[in-house]
Amino acid sequence: MKALKFILAGILFGIIMTKSEAISWFRIQEMFRFQSFHMYGIIGTAVTLGVIAVFLIKKLKLKSSEGQQITFQNKEKTFYRYIIGGTIFGLGWALTGACPGPMFVNVGYGYLAMLIVIIGALAGTYIYGIIKDKLPH
Repeated sequence: MKALKFILAGILFGIIMTKSEAISWFRIQEMFRFQSFHMYGIIGTAVTLGVIAVFLIKKLKLKSSEGQQITFQNKEKTFYRYIIGGTIFGLGWALTGACPGPMFVNVGYGYLAMLIVIIGALAGTYIYGIIKDKLPH
């Protein structure tokens, strides 16, 4: 029963992603070609809600579901790591037509070819985990 809230949140996420057409390869290609504002509106809304949520978590000193204080760690202000990582992520997004959330929604929607993309994303994450200590952070 503890996992039920996460399953329901995942189902709600999938419905929202589908209804907003955020899982559409066509919509994602439109965004990368600067032909439509649709996806920028979705991303902008998500960023705005994230900023508001973080502000409220800090302001109200909210606790996690386990009762622990939620804290945010400051990140290093290095420029190149975010440019390089963002470029790799963006290239993968543009080539596959899906970022991590919509990849799983597309599988649930019946596009089983996305399993190849998910395997590639997991392999890339695994390889990064292996070599991250050797990279210039």
